[in-house]
Amino acid sequence: MPIRVNAPRKIHRGAAFLLSRIHAAEECDARDDDSSNTAGNKKCISNVEQYLKAKRLNLTATVYYDELVAKCKQGDAYSYEMLYRQYAKAMYNTSLRIVNNTADAEDVLQESFVAAFRLDNFDYSSTFGAWVKRIVVNKSIDVLRKRKMITIDINESTVNDIGEDEMIDEDHVRMKVEEIKKAMIQLPSGYRTVLSLFLFEGYDYEEIAEIMNIQASTVRTQYHRGKQKLLHILEKGGNDE
Repeated sequence: MPIRVNAPRKIHRGAAFLLSRIHAAEECDARDDDSSNTAGNKKCISNVEQYLKAKRLNLTATVYYDELVAKCKQGDAYSYEMLYRQYAKAMYNTSLRIVNNTADAEDVLQESFVAAFRLDNFDYSSTFGAWVKRIVVNKSIDVLRKRKMITIDINESTVNDIGEDEMIDEDHVRMKVEEIKKAMIQLPSGYRTVLSLFLFEGYDYEEIAEIMNIQASTVRTQYHRGKQKLLHILEKGGNDE
């Protein structure tokens, strides 16, 4: 019985047109990263020995065995380098979408990999990519918290110019990936963080609530307000006026 590998996270339904562009952005990131991957690094390795080990430990969860991670645990320096190359660009982009500052994103990237490469606690219960992404997200949010930029008040909206009866028809807004990225930069940090985690990273409301230490209802409210704010910016040609 092989070990199941790399089951992709399902992104929840939302703005279909917007999400299609978000998916396109993710595919661009994946293609950018692909040049540094080898065929053996693109997938987790199914391994009878790992399966038997999981069975002995009575593990019921899926085991995501990764040969590069296993070699890193054995102290192989080349495997550390390959693992960094495989994930660094995507993790940098993840952080940048949250902190909105290249220097902060670079710092988060380095700190996150230092933490991730302490592999004693990595037990293959998730992919290494999912594990390091969670570290990157947490450290990025910590940056905003330290600068007091992520306080969210559900009673305060920055989209007062968009009433409930003026909801923008998303299908009428023509968007490109770069336009979305530029528009995201103009969002308040709270909106930008929630939208980034939901649309780009694929976390659901409950997961985002846990990461940000807020209520799921707050996440839901901020997502819908942030999405309308984003669409409003795009409808205005990328200007938040």
